[in-house]
Amino acid sequence: MKTKVAVIGAGNVGASTALYIAERGLADVVLIDRPEMEGMPQGKALDMQQSAPLWHKGARIEGATDLAAVKGATVVVMTAGFPRKPGMSRSDLLKANADIIRPAAEAVKAHAPNAFVVVVTNPLDVMAWLFWKTTGFPKHRVVGMAGILDSARFRAFLAMELGVSGADVQAMVLGGHGDSMVPLPRYTTVSGIAVSELIPAERLAAIIQRTRDGGAEIVKLLKTGSAYYAPAMAAVEMVEAIVTDQKRLVPCSVLLEGQYGLRDLFIGVPVVLGGNGVEKLIELKLSPEETAALHKSGNDVADMIAELAVGV
Repeated sequence: MKTKVAVIGAGNVGASTALYIAERGLADVVLIDRPEMEGMPQGKALDMQQSAPLWHKGARIEGATDLAAVKGATVVVMTAGFPRKPGMSRSDLLKANADIIRPAAEAVKAHAPNAFVVVVTNPLDVMAWLFWKTTGFPKHRVVGMAGILDSARFRAFLAMELGVSGADVQAMVLGGHGDSMVPLPRYTTVSGIAVSELIPAERLAAIIQRTRDGGAEIVKLLKTGSAYYAPAMAAVEMVEAIVTDQKRLVPCSVLLEGQYGLRDLFIGVPVVLGGNGVEKLIELKLSPEETAALHKSGNDVADMIAELAVGV
C-alpha cells in the first residue's frame, strides 16, 4: 500500500508542501481545507496532478474539504491557520489558531489514530503542544517544524556571506520559533570548519540577527503575505525523514520533560527523526549564556501555553 500524507490547510504553505511531497515521489497526498473553501483544494490538487507526468513520478494528489480525509495517513502536516495581521495581538493570533488546531487534532485522533504529526501553524511551539494535548498521542508522534527552517535560513545567509554552497553549511538553531530563537555559532560549520574561523564576530552577530528576523524580512518585502517556500520545504524534510526512516539529526520542536532544565512545553532542540518519529533527543552541552537564552525562549513559550491552558 502506498504511503499517504495528509496536509491540512491548502494555502501557500500547505499547497507548496503537498507539491514538494508529490514531486519527490514520497507519498500520495490529500490536501484538505475548510468546507467553505469547497473547490479550492480540489482545484490546486488537480493542477498539481496535471503536472505529475512531467516529474516522472507516480504520486497521486487529491483535494478535500472534510477533515475525515486524513483517514489512512501515515503523516499529517498541519499548516492551516491565520497569519498575524496588522493590529492583531499575539493573544488574538493564539486564540484564533487554537480554534483551528483543536478540531483538526480531534479529526486526526478519530480518523488517523496512528499518524505522525508535523505542526507548522503559528505560534508554532504552542500549537504543537496543543495538538499533542488534544490528541493525547505519544510525544514521539507530534513534532513542530521550526529548527529546520530557522537553521536553513541561517545556512542560507552564511552561504551568501561566504560565497559557498549552502549544502556545505551545517547549522544548529534551538529554542522557540520566533524572536527569541537561539542560533548556536559553536555548533555551526562549513565542511567541518568552525564558522567563527571564517567570519568575524561582529559580522556573524549581524547574520544571527538577520536569521532571527528571517520571516519578518520576507513579510516586509512581500507586504501582503509571509514566507512559504522555505517553511514548506522544511516540513517536507521532516516528512521524508519519517516516511523513509532516515534517522536525521535535526532541530525540531518537541516535548521536553526536564531536558535542558525545561518541562511541559514544546521547544526546538536536536533530535533524531526517523520511522518512529522522534527517536532520540540530544542534550547538548550549552554555555551559561546559551542556556540562559534557551530558558528565555522557553519562558516565552510557557507564557503562551499558560494563556491557552485556561481553555484546554
